[in-house]
Amino acid sequence: MKLEKFAGPVLLAIALLCFVGGSAKAATPFPDPAVDAKGGSEQGKQTAVLAGGCFWCTAAVFEQLDGVDKVVAGFAGGDAASANYEIVSAGHTNHAESIEITYDPVKISYGTLLKIFFSVAHDPTQLNRQGPDYGRQYRSAIFYKNDEQKRIAEAYIKQLSEMQVFKKPIVTEVTPLKGFYPAEDYHQRFCSRHPNDPYVMANSVPKLDKLKKEDGALLKR
Repeated sequence: MKLEKFAGPVLLAIALLCFVGGSAKAATPFPDPAVDAKGGSEQGKQTAVLAGGCFWCTAAVFEQLDGVDKVVAGFAGGDAASANYEIVSAGHTNHAESIEITYDPVKISYGTLLKIFFSVAHDPTQLNRQGPDYGRQYRSAIFYKNDEQKRIAEAYIKQLSEMQVFKKPIVTEVTPLKGFYPAEDYHQRFCSRHPNDPYVMANSVPKLDKLKKEDGALLKR
């Protein structure tokens, strides 16, 4: 997702086609998780770590949600020494571009975050890529912090698969979180600071529009 990738209008059009054509979801209402955390059962603010391609785009989606206090773009899946954007984006680590979401479980549940993750934030049927970005660093993954998060994530993937919500198999990894490492400062809130960037317009704006249209009740007021 280097800035120079989409410098011209032709490449911008290609990026738009990648986004639209990559969607594998069938034209059916997206279901709520049948298994979720009990509202307000957790004490205090909680965190969730998700990976779904470019962290600029996924962060922009979750920043809009009521009950989400902070979203940090970063890396998960690798070690601290290799948690550097240039190294990760070159595909030389086991990191995935990820986001850490700090949220209030009284206002929004972990299961609801996963619903937005699967329905809006990315396409979970794309293996080791997301739209125009290729490589294992752009894989779909849920990094769970505890058994509760693991249980909810696995149950929701099973639910979506059995309901055949997607036309292709879900390839999202569910793996334990061993560490989350924030990315460089210039990656934080990138979409809100650069709304007219061609990459943002091609890959993030359609997701934000979809979020407003389909899940407007979840947005911050």
